[in-house]
Amino acid sequence: MEEPIIQIKGISKKYVIRHENAPYKTFQEAIINAVKAPINLLKNNGREPKKETFWALKDITFDVNRGEVVGIIGRNGAGKTTLLKILSRITEPTEGKITLRGRVASLLEVGTGFHPELTGRENIYLNGAVLGMTKKEIDSKFDEIVKFAEVEKFLDTPVKRYSSGMYVRLAFSVAAHLEPEILLVDEVLSVGDAEFQKKCLGKMKDVSEGGRTVLFVSHNMLSIQNLCTRGILLESGQISMEGSITDVINKYLDLGGEQNGEVCWASPDTAPGDERAHLKAVRVVSEGRVTGVVDISKEFRIEVDYWNLEANGRRHVSIHIHNSMGVCILTSANYPSASLTPDLWYARPYPRGLFRTSCIIPSCFLNDGPHSVSVFINETLSDNIIVIKDILSFSVQDTGMMRKEFTGKWLGAVRPLLDWHTVQLN
Repeated sequence: MEEPIIQIKGISKKYVIRHENAPYKTFQEAIINAVKAPINLLKNNGREPKKETFWALKDITFDVNRGEVVGIIGRNGAGKTTLLKILSRITEPTEGKITLRGRVASLLEVGTGFHPELTGRENIYLNGAVLGMTKKEIDSKFDEIVKFAEVEKFLDTPVKRYSSGMYVRLAFSVAAHLEPEILLVDEVLSVGDAEFQKKCLGKMKDVSEGGRTVLFVSHNMLSIQNLCTRGILLESGQISMEGSITDVINKYLDLGGEQNGEVCWASPDTAPGDERAHLKAVRVVSEGRVTGVVDISKEFRIEVDYWNLEANGRRHVSIHIHNSMGVCILTSANYPSASLTPDLWYARPYPRGLFRTSCIIPSCFLNDGPHSVSVFINETLSDNIIVIKDILSFSVQDTGMMRKEFTGKWLGAVRPLLDWHTVQLN
């Protein structure tokens, strides 16, 4: 049996956070404080400034087989980027052992692996040499790299003058075309435009189908779902779950947002917003009660409560609902053209006070599974007062009402009851 191409055993990474009384503002202050340090230590009875130990990763163990595409997901601060930096040898683990059986190329933060003073052409050859490629091997891929990155006109310009988008295009193209056995990719692809992101994902699919190994970190669950067959969920620096990518994504989404069906703030002082309005609450209401689990056969309501702090302003409220794959199922707003019955407050100037705008989602509309809600409150169509993405999570529960004839998985983002009729034509 072939050995795993990546073996990670008991990896941990510790950082020491120092809590100083005040930061040094100038170089002169830093010199003076360095001179005073022994005196201050005596004044403090030998006590040094307070230190705090933070474990970015703790006892991470897993294997990756050759040709696997593994998605690593988790909230911000879960340890995803730290793990990729350790695998890329950018930073050393505090504990544990890593075995890599192949050349590694990584695309992490913008600028990693490129020398800013060198041109695009020179950086292609530099990166290839770092990966252990010969000049002949790099020459054979050079035209493909440049064409994919779309930087022909700037090939002999120092990369420090590149935009972040150009930088990422060239960095990704080099990493993907120089044929490393292991490719590590972080969320950095979000810097590129939508068309280039689509191009990158297509290339990564080609790379994985060519038998190379990919570790992919992203918050885009649709990309993760399309590329990966296996997932690892990190939570607070530890592996929370490992398994099929669908199961891991669902577990991740279950962790996000408020699961009790409501998120609220006690006063405008702590709530999101500006001097015009502040959000008070967002909730899911079904059958007269707040809930995080909705019966697929029942209609439910999404309520948005907000304090209006400015007299005579206009307030427009809209929501986005995404499914577990990150696909936007619907966008709706209290605009007259988007409402079955017009919202009487849409065109009226608001007095100061507390308001509630709600939207009714019909029964048998969304498919079963986890969903998230994003909320937007605008002054005009282009002037955002409040934008909060994925503020609330809820789950649509399958009750079996549509399963008398079919018991498999209903495909699709929505699952409405529709009119069906059959007639004999001859």
